[in-house]
Amino acid sequence: QVQLVESGGGLVQPGGSLKLSCAASGFTFSSYAMSWYRQPPGKERELVATITVTPRNTNYVDSVKGRFTISRDNAKNTVYLQMNSLKPEDTAVYYCNARRSGWNNYWGQGTQVTVSS
Repeated sequence: QVQLVESGGGLVQPGGSLKLSCAASGFTFSSYAMSWYRQPPGKERELVATITVTPRNTNYVDSVKGRFTISRDNAKNTVYLQMNSLKPEDTAVYYCNARRSGWNNYWGQGTQVTVSS
């Protein structure tokens, strides 16, 4: 059974930091590109960051470049999103995604991040 379980969300003040984790099971994690998406209230879901399989290239949406860092630990089947200098506009439900060409596309259940004073 495939599972992607996000954790690490919460309430943080502007300028603060959070680290999201996504623990994967039920598929060959090391063969999948991993991404974080987010969906702000009342808006469309958007791609935030992606890390490929090999080499571990990373890509970010412009609004988070220099503030967010995506990383993966294949030994732990986990992908991370370090979020620094958080802004109120980063408030959203953050989703983990696993993607492999020609194979199924998997989603986690999401974790809420709220940036507010």
